[in-house]
Amino acid sequence: MPVCPSGHTSDADDYCDVCGDLMDGAPRARFADPAPAPAPAPAPACPHCGAPRSGRFCEADGYDFEKGALHTVQLAAARAVRPRSAAEARPPGPPSPAGPGPAALIAADRAYFDRVVAQMGPDAAGLAFPPYCPERRVPLIGDQVRIGRRSTSRALLPEIDLSAPPEDPGVSHLHAVLLAQPDGTWRLVDPGSTNGTTLNDAADPIGVNVPVPVSDGDRVHVGAWTTITLFLQEGPP
Repeated sequence: MPVCPSGHTSDADDYCDVCGDLMDGAPRARFADPAPAPAPAPAPACPHCGAPRSGRFCEADGYDFEKGALHTVQLAAARAVRPRSAAEARPPGPPSPAGPGPAALIAADRAYFDRVVAQMGPDAAGLAFPPYCPERRVPLIGDQVRIGRRSTSRALLPEIDLSAPPEDPGVSHLHAVLLAQPDGTWRLVDPGSTNGTTLNDAADPIGVNVPVPVSDGDRVHVGAWTTITLFLQEGPP
């Protein structure tokens, strides 16, 4: 009869009947390597633009992950800011003179900033005029041109977007709106901004939700240092 390494006589030839030790010459059991842990699932991405998800709405284009589509407001905003051809941007009629159409010139205005600081007094201690802020020219396209700061989560995509650095801390997300009139003129409306909108160095801001006529060369002041000069005539400015 087989004898285990400890000296016990065993009827079995694989493991000792007495102590359970492995018998001499018996094959050892082999165990398969543990299966590798499954790879973590990739983070969901926006099917509309491919950006990684960080919440309910995509930060790039406002896609709603819960509803699986862009909101109607977001779709309208996306269409409003897409580039349009000259045929789409202008109503049918006789050709306009050569040169750019209505536009707005955005600049950091030191004189306006100094007036804001003087009016705020000690509360302006945290404000600083930007050392570098290049001018930007934005075409005025469509029946309404919104002025403010971009917020994809709130579906706010203003045509004159002042969220680019250096960001003016006094500008609301929807600060003001330029409205084109059927006769070719324009109106300026402040829908209720936090810090108000002034025109041409006026001491008092324009009234809330009161359309104010604007003309070529008028200067719209918003925030702490931003001045928007309007070029409303067709042809070269």
